[in-house]
This record gives sequence, structure tokens and C-alpha cells, in this order.
Amino acid sequence: MNKRIGFAMCGSFCTFKQAIPQMKELKKLNYELQPIMSETAYNTDTRFGRAADFIGDIEDICSSGVIHTIKDAEPIGPQGMLDLLIIAPCTGNTLAKLANGITDTAVTMAAKSHLRNGRPVLIAVSTNDGLGAASKNIGQLLNYKNIYFVPMSQDDAQKKPRSVVADFSQITAAAENALKGEQIQPIIF
Repeated sequence: MNKRIGFAMCGSFCTFKQAIPQMKELKKLNYELQPIMSETAYNTDTRFGRAADFIGDIEDICSSGVIHTIKDAEPIGPQGMLDLLIIAPCTGNTLAKLANGITDTAVTMAAKSHLRNGRPVLIAVSTNDGLGAASKNIGQLLNYKNIYFVPMSQDDAQKKPRSVVADFSQITAAAENALKGEQIQPIIF
């Protein structure tokens, strides 16, 4: 049976066009994909694109409807729906919620529900305060069992010196490592 991967997206809209090709890559490798979006990501049109267009593309790639409510995300753990949950992009807001056990979005519920089964969660950080307020949450999550990170670096050291973004091109390799219980290295480059 193919591995089942949840691909959750939060509201770092500027990285959606980096995340979606990674879904295609995972699909090419015969992973079954279940898309999940935070309510904000699911409902918000931005200068980076219309929500309905992103949803249409994602559902076409994944051959599945997007989970976008807490109610619909809750069964992920009890029903053992996933082998791996990827959160890409994962905002500073979601990092804080994960680090502090706050479950108030479809994405944080998916993570909580999935982690209850001792299964891996892979985080692709995208936040303007990764080397600021969010750094303590990244550090805290690095110490949690079953939490893994996609390698990350400063986004734009001159204009946004505290901004950190994952290397989305490494999602597949990081996912395959996380499925084996291993953190891809280096985490920060």
C-alpha cells in the first residue's frame, strides 16, 4: 500500500507557488495525498492568487477534497488516515500554536490528531520572524518527538534579517527521511 501523506498549508501565501510543485513531486512518487488548509489559507484571496484557484489546483493534484475545518481534521488521528503530515508553508503563528499545544485551526488539529498516533510531522517554516519571536518556538519544536523540519535559511538577510524560509525543493527528501524517523541534515544552511 502506498504511503498516505497529509499536505497542510497555512497562510504564508507567498510560498504557495513553491509548495504546490512539491505536491506534484510527491504524487509522481505514488504517495497518496490528502490536502489540508487552514481556514485563512482556504478562504483568502491575496496579491499572490485567488483562494479558489489554489484550491482547484490542489484538489486536482491530490485527487481529494481539501480538509479545511477543525471538525473534518479531527478524525485524522483516530482513523489513522496518514503516515506523515507535512505542513508547508508553516507560519510563525502556526509554529507558536504547535509549540504551545493550541488547536484552533484545521492544520493544528490535523497535527495534534496525527501526533497522538506517534507518527511524524514535517514542518517547512515560512515566517518573517524566524530569527525573532518565532525562534523560541522552532527551538522548542526541534526537541519534540516526531517533529521534523525541512532545511531552512534566511529569506532575505538584507531587507528582512529575521525572516526564515524552508527550502521547498527539499520537501520530498525530508519527507522520506521523516518517514524513517530521521531528521534530514543540515537543518539550517
